[in-house]
Amino acid sequence: MCGKTIPHYALTRSIARRKTRVNALMRATGATGAIFKVIMSTSGSDRFFVITGGPGFGKTTLVEALADLGFPHQPEAGRAIIQDQVAIGGTALPWSDRRAFAELMLSWEMRSYRSGLALEGPVIFDRGVPDVVGYLRLSALPAAPHVEAAARQFRYHRHVFVAPPWPEIFKTDAERKQSFDEAARTCEVMIEVYRSLGYEPVPLPLVPVSERARFVVDRVRQWR
Repeated sequence: MCGKTIPHYALTRSIARRKTRVNALMRATGATGAIFKVIMSTSGSDRFFVITGGPGFGKTTLVEALADLGFPHQPEAGRAIIQDQVAIGGTALPWSDRRAFAELMLSWEMRSYRSGLALEGPVIFDRGVPDVVGYLRLSALPAAPHVEAAARQFRYHRHVFVAPPWPEIFKTDAERKQSFDEAARTCEVMIEVYRSLGYEPVPLPLVPVSERARFVVDRVRQWR
């Protein structure tokens, strides 16, 4: 409602929650108040950081760890779309209609990008628009002009984190049905696509998630 006043207690809780997230991130990364202010005050597509790679290599686990540290994030499109399509008996699935599945992913990623514009500081993306181009390439399907246009127009930070093949943690599930070799090929194609669009892939180290999170935070600090 226009002109509605936010209750004082609600504002106080909101500030307290934000302060808790900030303090947790600073403790985890060793960032001083001044450094953290620089990290969180960036604006535009240079503050959007993509984590891509093959399925099952720790990508989403890392995104969740960074979210726990206070980083705003946008979730992966593929898994949620599969769950929704299965729930409603839809056919826009990677094993039924790959092109329709790709179109839903594209819409999801574009919406996630716009949502990120309303968030403060660096935003972590579990895949990005270029991943849709990569998916189509893996499926031996041509990327339509509007898909290519979206990959060029929706820009992220030029450094893109890549979760490389990691046999020790790889596993399949109801939504993730690729073999290890297929997952590794996915990683290769995503690297090729991002490079073709002018991005610089940065491999993540094969270390526990807490150390991976620190690696990302340190790079975000360095690049800002």
